[in-house]
Amino acid sequence: MGLFLSSYENRLDTKGRISVPAAFRSSLINENFAGVVLYRSFTHNCIEGLSMSRMEKIANATDKMGVFDNDLDDLSALLFADARPLLFDVTGRIVIPEELLKHANIKDTALFVGRGNSFQIWNPDDFSKTQQASMTNLRKARPSLKIAE
Repeated sequence: MGLFLSSYENRLDTKGRISVPAAFRSSLINENFAGVVLYRSFTHNCIEGLSMSRMEKIANATDKMGVFDNDLDDLSALLFADARPLLFDVTGRIVIPEELLKHANIKDTALFVGRGNSFQIWNPDDFSKTQQASMTNLRKARPSLKIAE
C-alpha cells in the first residue's frame, strides 16, 4: 500500500460525485478493493478515509480486545457500523453519503488531506483553522520521531 501524501481540493458535482485525487488512487493501485472506505471521524469534524486492507488491519487489531469490552463496543459502532465502502467509478469519482458530508460540514468543496496510511476529507476552511492550531501546538511541543533504520 502506498502512502497518502499532500492535500487536494476538489468540488462536488451536481450529482454529489467527487473525484478522489489521482495521487490517492495511485496509492491504492495494488488493492483488491477498487475504492475507499470512509467513516465519520471521532476526533474532528471531518471524514476519515482508508483502504479496505487498512480497515482489515484495524479489524484484526480489535480482535485483541476483550469480547465484552466497552471500548470495543464503541469502536465497532463507529468504525464498522458507520464505515462506507465506496467503489470508484470509471473516472475515479465516489459519492460521499450525505450523513458524512453533514458531519464534516462539506457543501460544495472538499479538501483531501494525506495522513500517511490514511487520509481525511475536510471542509477547506475548517481544515485551515485546525492546521494552524496544529502548527502552534507542534511549535510548543517540538516532538521528535525515532525512525528505525
